[in-house]
Parts: sequence; C-alpha cells; structure tokens
Amino acid sequence: MTESSIKKLASTLLDAITDKDPMVQEQVCSALCSLGEVRPVETLRTCEEYLRQHDKLAHPYRAAVLRAMERVLSSRASELDKDTASTIILLASSEMTKTKDLVWDWQQAASGVLVAVGRQFISKVMEELLRKLHPGTLPHCAVLHTLASLSVANAFGVVPFLPSVLSSLLPVLGMAKQDTVRVAFCSALQRFSEGALEYLANLDRAPDPTVRKDAFATDIFSAYDVLFHQWLQSREAKLRLAVVEALGPMSHLLPSERLEEQLPKLLPGILALYKKHSETFYLSKSLGQILEAAVSVGSRTLETQLDALLAALHSQICVPVESSSPLVMSNQKEVLRCFTVLACSLPDRLLAFLLPRLDTSNERTRVGTLQVVRHVINSA
Repeated sequence: MTESSIKKLASTLLDAITDKDPMVQEQVCSALCSLGEVRPVETLRTCEEYLRQHDKLAHPYRAAVLRAMERVLSSRASELDKDTASTIILLASSEMTKTKDLVWDWQQAASGVLVAVGRQFISKVMEELLRKLHPGTLPHCAVLHTLASLSVANAFGVVPFLPSVLSSLLPVLGMAKQDTVRVAFCSALQRFSEGALEYLANLDRAPDPTVRKDAFATDIFSAYDVLFHQWLQSREAKLRLAVVEALGPMSHLLPSERLEEQLPKLLPGILALYKKHSETFYLSKSLGQILEAAVSVGSRTLETQLDALLAALHSQICVPVESSSPLVMSNQKEVLRCFTVLACSLPDRLLAFLLPRLDTSNERTRVGTLQVVRHVINSA
C-alpha cells in the first residue's frame, strides 16, 4: 500500500472513532493497531495529525486514539525517525497537560505514549518533560506520573536527568497541599529512587559509569525531610502509605550519616503505623528496605531499636493468615525478610528473643516463632 492509501485508511478509521457503540470503537482501535504494526510511521503521523486538527474532539475519543498510538509504539518505536518521534512527543505532552483538572483516562493515555516513545528516545522525552517543570509552580500530576513511569521503563535513560528533575521539583515540594498531588510526588520519588538504585547496581552496563550515590543524596534527603516530618503525619491513609513506600528506596540514597541520624525517629515512625493500618504489606516492605540500608552503612542505631523492632515484627508473623489475599501472604514474606536482615546483623540478640518464645503455651506464638527460625536458617 502506498503512503497516501495508508493515510486514507487510517483517516477513515479515525473518523469512526466517535461511534456511539463501544464495540465499534474497540474495533476501530484494533484496526488502527493492526495498521500500525505494518506501517507504524504513517499510522502514527495520521493519528497525530487527526488529534491536532480535531481540537474539539471529546477527551474519551482522544484517549482512545492515544491508547492505539501507545500500542503501536510499544512494539514499533524503534522504527520511528527523529522528526516523527519529536512530533509525537509534542502531541502527547500537549494532550497530557491540556487541562489542569484530573481527567485520568485521557492523561494516562497521553502519558503512556510518552513512556512508550521514551524507551527509544529518552532524551527527547525528558527534555520535553523538563520544559513542563516551571520554577515556583507545582507540576501537573500527569507529568509526575510520567516521570515516575519512565524511571521504571528506562532507568538507564532517566537517571542522568535526575539531578535536573530533582532540582526543579524539590523547591515546590512544600507547596503541595492536596493529597492527590502529594501522593503523585511520593510515587515519583519512590520510582526515582528505585531507578537510581537499579542504575547504581548495574554501573557496568550504565551509559555513565561515573554516577555515584552522592549525585542524589542531598536532594533525596531534602525530600525525605518533607515526607517524613510533614506528610507522614497526615490523617489520610493513602498518603501515609505512599510516603512509606517512597521512604524505603529513598533510605538507600540518603547520606550515611544522615540515615544514622534519622533512624531513631524513622524506625519508630514506621512501626507506629502498624497500629493504624490493617493492610501492612507496604509497611513491612519499606521497613525491610530501611533495615537493609541501615545494615549496609553499619548502623549502630539498630541495636538500640532492636527490641521494639523484634516485638512488632514478631506480632506480625504471629497473626493467623486466614486470608488468601496476595497482600497478606506478601506481608508475611516481607516480615520474614526483615528478620533475615536482622539475623545478619545481630544474630545473638535475635536468637535470645526467639528461643524463649518456643517454650510458650500459646500455639500461634510457637508456630510464628518456628516459622521465623526456619526462614532464618534457610536463608543463612
């Protein structure tokens, strides 16, 4: 098929995207994707042109077109030329931030396009996103979401940009008053930290092997200060959990002396949340990461916090697992991981805590204790 016939076919399909029948819409998107598999550049350019020329098209239909574009890009982004990539990036960026209100299906679809292109053209995508970060102004939630998603999808590509991203975001962190914005910041900081840790763990494959933890440590500590001392005190459970999820990987990037200085407050702060949340998986996962960070810097604070840690973790492992919920099972695994970390650092104290509990008359306590002992031995 010639380029003009591809464009004509794609345009005909796009004109049918507004059909009131959801089945027809789905068929149109599927056909666009099939066309895009064969002729990705022409199909994507036609979609871009269509959205640009139909500015009044309602957002559900815009989202449908963007989702079709993302599906094509997920397997065909490598076939794009730089000009086409740039055009698509500008379109998706514009669609994503066209309204300040949260219109999640539309904004997520546009974000998905940017992430898909970012696997192949990360510099262009990051440059566009950085242009969306204005001094003294809170970023659009969708921009934060996209930066977070890119950190997962392409850590090697994003991490070199992190110092610039953090220097733009941190000055406005304190301006975030709405929980939705704060949660978006937490998610982004979590993903940035995870991306940085992945990068640092694979420097032999990284584009810049000279990157060190110090490049992020000061900025991450500034963010930690806001998250732990201000946002963790929120009454909103969702925000508290978002903060906790971020603090786990962030703890690995804190300067060693700062982490040691914060542990006497950080560990009790996390443990206190066990009483406030019935769903404890994210607490246990984050606690495990913080303990690993503490052990890696040779923390002496762990010893003074050990009794409280062991008591809280032991009570978690002794809770009957009656639910088949994946999160409940995952929590058990994370709690056991915490015990393993402590066993590597303070084995004598751990045994002194566990052994007397094997003699108790409470069956659940004995079973839980045996579970810990078995896990620690198997992990040795």
